[in-house]
Amino acid sequence: MRTVSNPPNPFESTYRELLEPAPTATVEIFRDASREILSRNDSPDLPFRWSVNPYRGCFHGCAYCYARPSHEYWGFGSGTDFETKLVVKEDAATLLRQAFERPSWKGELIVFSGNTDCYQPLEASYGLTRACLDVCADYRNPVGIITKGALVLRDVDVLARLHQKAWTRVYFSIPFADEEVARKMEPHAPSISKRFETMKALSDAGIQTGISIAPVIPGLNDEALPELLERARAAGARMATFSLLRLSGSVESVFLERIKDVFPDRFAKITNRLREVRGGRLSESAFFDRHHGTGTYWQMIEQLFEVARRRAGFACDREEVVPDTFRRPGGAQISLFDQEEEG
Repeated sequence: MRTVSNPPNPFESTYRELLEPAPTATVEIFRDASREILSRNDSPDLPFRWSVNPYRGCFHGCAYCYARPSHEYWGFGSGTDFETKLVVKEDAATLLRQAFERPSWKGELIVFSGNTDCYQPLEASYGLTRACLDVCADYRNPVGIITKGALVLRDVDVLARLHQKAWTRVYFSIPFADEEVARKMEPHAPSISKRFETMKALSDAGIQTGISIAPVIPGLNDEALPELLERARAAGARMATFSLLRLSGSVESVFLERIKDVFPDRFAKITNRLREVRGGRLSESAFFDRHHGTGTYWQMIEQLFEVARRRAGFACDREEVVPDTFRRPGGAQISLFDQEEEG
């Protein structure tokens, strides 16, 4: 177990330094009393507007997670607090049903999770993601999922309903091909092999799957792109994406601390490569620039991904139009076609 370690919280007026060795970080569960469950995304460079996040914080403990600073809004730290002070939204499904019943909701793609993993270990006990997916299936609302969690396989029946009545796609976040490297950077996430096994099981069940190679960390995992794409295609993935590491806010200090600890011999190489593809900086926060780099080395990474994608057999990337399938159960929107289908 790790000891408590958090960067200073920019939203706190004071910062406390320990006079004694830090205590061991232990998992604590908090309950969220929010009365809204739909989070609106206004970022112009993301392909979705709405997300549902049943949990705050994430036990997976990925050193690079862009969501870490969001934990600071609630008075927690973005380091070990993010991994151990976990917040559950127990009313998530009820709140989602209420949102769908509002006249203002016309039906739109909802992504699970836009922030922290909806299939982190807490889901095995709380079942909040499954309950929300049930609501989406009842209302035929299109769903996208991004996860590292193998627990998604438990919900193949709900995903099948969504596939039949609406639209769904599950992206697996798999940025590393080496299990040892992954365990150091994603200490509590399922193994790489388990994620690919789960991808294949969902694909075999008729669920659309994809691989998200994110983040690409130059000097650490960029050479793994061909292997990851080959394994994903063999597991039935139909789509593949990748994006460059972002070190926004306090993520930078958490990430650099982890790299120094677990890859001291690669620290200089990784930071130098990052600066090379970020125009001399470690990160970039501007919209449309934050997900990719610049310069010769980044062009090599882009070319490597494109060649490996084609060689693996992925189709050309085309933006798929998400169908308008939203229906309120028992409402006037049920058509004769729907009745015949359900009969």
